[in-house]
Amino acid sequence: MNNFSETISLLENSNFYYIIITAMDGNYSYVNTHYANAFGYIAEEMVGQPYYITMHPDDTKVCGEVAAKCFQNPGKSFPATIRKHDGKGGYIITQWEYRAIFDEQDQPGGVFCMGYDITEYMHANQQLEVAKTEIEQKRSILDQIGWEQSHLIRRPVANIIGLVNILNKMDLDQNTKNICEMLADSATQMDEAVNGIVRKTD
Repeated sequence: MNNFSETISLLENSNFYYIIITAMDGNYSYVNTHYANAFGYIAEEMVGQPYYITMHPDDTKVCGEVAAKCFQNPGKSFPATIRKHDGKGGYIITQWEYRAIFDEQDQPGGVFCMGYDITEYMHANQQLEVAKTEIEQKRSILDQIGWEQSHLIRRPVANIIGLVNILNKMDLDQNTKNICEMLADSATQMDEAVNGIVRKTD
């Protein structure tokens, strides 16, 4: 416990960090003011209460696994992401560092835990992932449009231009020649439009 007294003193009244200590029986032996204020609606006095009363039931296994690592590796800290009740029927997401506590006889004394709320950060990441997915979907649609314009539309347009060129080499009356010129002009405009769409999708 003495190894953590300075940290406890420094962060006792932190507005950002949660500091808790759980004894070997799994009950809180210390909580700082920020933690007590955040979860005081669950228990007015947190010390002596089971550590799991503030968390999602599925995350108790995470706590057990991380605590075991701490005692197997004295002096090392290990991370844990834990969902905590938000008092509104939902959960906030918290990130923690666990470290084993040993007494003067080097006997296990509990687990020192320092954490903070990362809910907004996680939500921002989720929104970013959604945005990336939407961009990828739109990119895929654009690629499909570009391919269809380039292969499915441009090919028949090129065929029309080729056929008009063949007709222009034939002995045609003036009316038919005028029609061929109008066809060639329209086909050329369509070809340029298709090329423009393909360039934009690229």
